[in-house]
Amino acid sequence: MHSIRDGRLKVFIGYDPREDAAYQVCRHSLLRHASIPIEVSPLRQQDLRERGLYTRADDPNASTEFSLTRFLTPYLAVSAGLSMFVDCDFLFTKDIGEMVRGLDAERAVHVVRHDYVPCHAVKMDGRPQATYPRKNWSSLMIFNGSHAAVRALGPEVVNRASASFLHRLEWVRDELIGGLPSDWNFLVGDYEPTLALPAGIHFTNGGPWFANCQHFDYAELWRAEHDAVLSQMDVMPARTGHP
Repeated sequence: MHSIRDGRLKVFIGYDPREDAAYQVCRHSLLRHASIPIEVSPLRQQDLRERGLYTRADDPNASTEFSLTRFLTPYLAVSAGLSMFVDCDFLFTKDIGEMVRGLDAERAVHVVRHDYVPCHAVKMDGRPQATYPRKNWSSLMIFNGSHAAVRALGPEVVNRASASFLHRLEWVRDELIGGLPSDWNFLVGDYEPTLALPAGIHFTNGGPWFANCQHFDYAELWRAEHDAVLSQMDVMPARTGHP
């Protein structure tokens, strides 16, 4: 069984300037439900470039700025315990403490192992939808910082390996990939709505922060969370710097 060795779970949320509202809502929903100490940070490509940690050429086909920077999560966490990456287009409705408790300590990484073909040809703000093996496995990852395969996943690998090698988790043997309940990465638009509210609602095809995605399933829940974020900002003193 895993433990959070430094007292808190370090969570990195992919950040893209086009989706700031999505980041704010994802962060708020994580913190609001968490029963364990968590430290949430935005994964900004520009910051990583300035630090010399990310040196790949810009990819015009990447759907977000964090398409590949996500794999720097365990390196940035500097932890022998668990660390987590999640896309910004998630809305959490349950305590992520429930997700990380009791994970198999022998596994290098835990993901929801989706097996599906996307239902949409385009996503978000009109970008083409790519189809590839193990699609969306890397949209939420729990890394085991004590595992050799994870410790090897540093800037040298992330900057040189192919996108398919990284996203298909070819940097780790199949038997070392643990599974998470699908409830934690529910793909809106690709999965039919369920009677029970999913724990992690993933607006993988675009969410209500885009004008053309207002009608998607669970959009009203996202808007309610966004209203809560705005309400909190109204009562907080003005501040500058990164979110």
